[in-house]
Amino acid sequence: MAKAGHAWSRAAAEQGEAEEGEDPLDAMIARTGCLEQHRQLQECMAERQDWRHCQAQLRAFGACMARRQQRQDGPGPARPTD
Repeated sequence: MAKAGHAWSRAAAEQGEAEEGEDPLDAMIARTGCLEQHRQLQECMAERQDWRHCQAQLRAFGACMARRQQRQDGPGPARPTD
């Protein structure tokens, strides 16, 4: 039988390790190629404290992620032309 608190201790240790290394979210976004747009959005949010004032950065990040998704999915099915 597991000791009481064992799972919590393991989760806390893993979280501590993650805090010492690179942020997993930043690492995931870096792999998309959209890290610069994400950082610009984060900077705007930190400065303005209101996402409504960061629409240009939000759109740029969203467009980058959409382009990445399209590259990942490849071209869609061929459509017949009329």
